[in-house]
Amino acid sequence: MTDPGSAFRALHQRGAAFILANCWDAGSARMLQAMGAQAVATSSAAHAFTLGRPDGGTLTRDEALTHAQDIVAAVHVPVQGDFENGFGDDPDTCAQTVRLAAEVGLAGICIEDTALPGTAPYDRALAIERIRAAASAARALPRDFVLTARADGLMLETYDLTEAIARLQAFQTAGADCLYAPIPASFEDLTRLCTEVTGPVNALVAGRYTAFDRVAYQQIGVARLSLGSALARVTHRAIHDAAAEMFGAGTFKSLGNGISSSIVDALLTKD
Repeated sequence: MTDPGSAFRALHQRGAAFILANCWDAGSARMLQAMGAQAVATSSAAHAFTLGRPDGGTLTRDEALTHAQDIVAAVHVPVQGDFENGFGDDPDTCAQTVRLAAEVGLAGICIEDTALPGTAPYDRALAIERIRAAASAARALPRDFVLTARADGLMLETYDLTEAIARLQAFQTAGADCLYAPIPASFEDLTRLCTEVTGPVNALVAGRYTAFDRVAYQQIGVARLSLGSALARVTHRAIHDAAAEMFGAGTFKSLGNGISSSIVDALLTKD
């Protein structure tokens, strides 16, 4: 794949609702690719879990880049980096993060509008300037690169749907290629968002949004379905429940539910 950005961009079609499968190491990336993922992405939360840390600004840019490079080397599908707030407040830092992400082979990155490690959103004007600088850096690259702009205020309950839509519209005007506001209050709110934002919209399939199937997302115009840390949390649920049984009741029935190593081996070695 000579231009992962171009291949990644081609997947972003309104109403297509392709699944961007978030992974957390080379093995999970290769399994997801073998099972049919057309693209994979890192997850800041899932990555942080592997390092024994909570989510929310606990990763450094160098750690995220090294992690992403390992994923890129493991698969032949496009890889997006979940790069939190771009690892800095100022627009120039966001631009530099884009350039560094392209150097490690990423097809694109996602930048959010939260001033980590807190939950407060950047002022709208600054949030727009950050995306404009990142988009300018992306367009100056020698190959294609997909920039996703995230408005996290709905998920963090720091602003309302009207503000989220206004931010996404402004991010699109500033040059963002994909627009993303995780977990609106209702599916009706997500439908409104997809109607009022004309660019490709990413929806997060987590929590209450797991109740809807891919067809439902396609019907409202969603272009991309990401998993965030949802799949990683499924694996952590398995660890939690098995450990609770072992160290609580002293029984091991949960361990009998594991997948056969032969199946895993076949997926890891599938070309």
